[in-house]
Amino acid sequence: MEARIHIVLHSPQIPQNTASVGRTCVCLGAHLHLIRPLGFFMDGVKFRRAGLDYWRYVQYTVYDSWEDFLESSRPSRFYFFSTKGRRVYWEVDFTPPVYLVFGNEGRGLPAEFYCRYRERLYCIPMPGRYGRSLNLANAVSVVAYEALRRQLGEAVDLEQLQEGPSHKEHREGDESC
Repeated sequence: MEARIHIVLHSPQIPQNTASVGRTCVCLGAHLHLIRPLGFFMDGVKFRRAGLDYWRYVQYTVYDSWEDFLESSRPSRFYFFSTKGRRVYWEVDFTPPVYLVFGNEGRGLPAEFYCRYRERLYCIPMPGRYGRSLNLANAVSVVAYEALRRQLGEAVDLEQLQEGPSHKEHREGDESC
């Protein structure tokens, strides 16, 4: 079954952020797409530590370039997220399958993307006086969970949604209430 949500990280630099995004993808049933160059080795200690035991469950693909990603994935609906976006993320059409594209922690998206994909560029509002940007993993979570909320609609059967074995094991220890 194809994922309903796809997370695309373009040239991520910090292993802990990418591993956290991978964990979020596992929780969402999302597919993670990583565009090289990566600023770390995926078998590095920091990466493994941040991904805990989740990484073996991450559905992910690594691409050599943006063009390689476009050719291989052929996304029909994709959106970009940046502090330079002029529209807010809740205006996005999250109809599945949707590809949510984020830049790296230091430079954001490649410079040419800001013109090339101007009509698909969104931001997460940050009304705080001193906030410049959110952590990459946090930004991915904000947008990805909004996508899930919108895709599922208002009436959600949590038992059916969380039917995996790890959810049942986790809930079994909560009978003291």
